[in-house]
Amino acid sequence: MSNGNIELLSNTLAKARSEDRAALVAYLPAGFPTVDGAIEAVKAVIEGGADVVEIGLPHSDPVLDGAIIQTADDIALRGGVKIADVMRTVREAFEATGVPILVMTYWNPIDRYGVERFTAELAAAGGAGCILPDLPVQESALWREHATKHGLATVFVVAPSSQDARLATITAAGSGFVYAASLMGVTGTRESVGNEAQDLVRRTRATTELPVCVGLGVSNAVQAKQVAGFADGVIVGSAFVKLLLDAPDLPSGLTAVRALAGELAEGVRRS
Repeated sequence: MSNGNIELLSNTLAKARSEDRAALVAYLPAGFPTVDGAIEAVKAVIEGGADVVEIGLPHSDPVLDGAIIQTADDIALRGGVKIADVMRTVREAFEATGVPILVMTYWNPIDRYGVERFTAELAAAGGAGCILPDLPVQESALWREHATKHGLATVFVVAPSSQDARLATITAAGSGFVYAASLMGVTGTRESVGNEAQDLVRRTRATTELPVCVGLGVSNAVQAKQVAGFADGVIVGSAFVKLLLDAPDLPSGLTAVRALAGELAEGVRRS
């Protein structure tokens, strides 16, 4: 039985904190623009400066994802992306870079695939854990048992609407870090990432020692710096995906993604 990389994830986030900066967490969907293209894109964001990467498992009925990621997911699904391709993406990205790689997925695909099989394969691929935006904590015992057994983090999502008692329940069950959704709604690039996010981080921190990473709406270095002022990690997804969608070809898309990761990596350095 192979062990996943939750410890690498924890150490990576702790190292960023010791350098007085936030960690840069990048999100990219598997299978977009192709399986191989997605693997290259993950390597590009890491070359640019991402500390941690989340691989999205494309889903036909996303709850949290906005139009940009839905468009990429549709392309991946039309291309026939399978869970085996997601595992391969994790494995090849991790082997090439040594950076902690998580999978972000809705619960239904894992449930259909089998929890034991999914966790065992993710650990074998070198994965660090899963972000599970729609798995209720009170229904998560089976998942957490297998994740713990395989050395995988269970990252839950909290939102500004989460009451304090609820936050405590969620953070007590989670591991690795807490994903703080900066505002009500779906992913996408936004003009500002407001006070709701700062308040949510403060309330979440009152319940846990886990690092708190903020996502939804961060798309440029100015916003990254703003969020780095109060969070342990800055999560960026749609901005990377949009660059790949808008690029005339994959090489120029990879160049753009690498450059944005570099700008964001500067932004999270709080100097």
